[in-house]
Amino acid sequence: MRTITEMKERVRELGYSYAMLSKLSGVPLGTVQKIFGGVTASPRYDTLRALEDALYPHINCGIAESLPSWGTGEKQPGSYTLEDYYRLPDDQRVELIDGYFYDMSAPSTAHQIICGHLYARLLAYVSSKKGACLPLLSPVDVQLDCDDRTMIQPDVLVVCDLGKVINRCVYGAPDFVIEILSPSTRKKDLTLKLNKYINAGVREYWLIDPQHRSVLVYDFIADPWPTLYGFDAKIPVAIWGGDCVIDFQEVDDAIRFLYEKE
Repeated sequence: MRTITEMKERVRELGYSYAMLSKLSGVPLGTVQKIFGGVTASPRYDTLRALEDALYPHINCGIAESLPSWGTGEKQPGSYTLEDYYRLPDDQRVELIDGYFYDMSAPSTAHQIICGHLYARLLAYVSSKKGACLPLLSPVDVQLDCDDRTMIQPDVLVVCDLGKVINRCVYGAPDFVIEILSPSTRKKDLTLKLNKYINAGVREYWLIDPQHRSVLVYDFIADPWPTLYGFDAKIPVAIWGGDCVIDFQEVDDAIRFLYEKE
């Protein structure tokens, strides 16, 4: 467990406000402020763990503990390659990141509604402008680093260099990536994949949290710090200079009935 001082420094490194950290961790804003302000001398362990999970990548988050003997042999985690990835059966959904396999659970209904809504809006914009960019919807393989140790499946992506789109996969970094957070992918999307996207050259990254009705937007070209929006916001797409705007009130309207049933 990292110290509060270390976590405060991590908050500064990431450019998070306490409000952002509250949204990402699920810890109430007042509690976050008291912990980092020194008011709460002995925070609860589960509270500190939630804050730590939101701030640091966890190497074992979502790693597949067992895989079929075909396609993996006697290899150890961290040494898997695309050869192993392609040998897996079609019904076993995983991502390969730096030689590790990560399980991909079935998406929720809200997840699918949001993906479909965003894809439709992006496709409509590109079509109206007769643009060269191509929006794509998961599942589609992305060979992010152009090596044999990473193959991911973003929820929604936009590729503006169509030379990267081949029949087998997207070969290289997309321009724009959207991930929909879920309990099983939250840590991976917020930390591990965030770092992968930055290093690969992705220009813009959105993390959408249906449960907390929030969108964390990274515009890696213009600003190293993220911006946090609510589902009442109209969010500009930075790769197109803000000419395309996604109205998240429409997204909220589309999924609200699911949460009203709970």
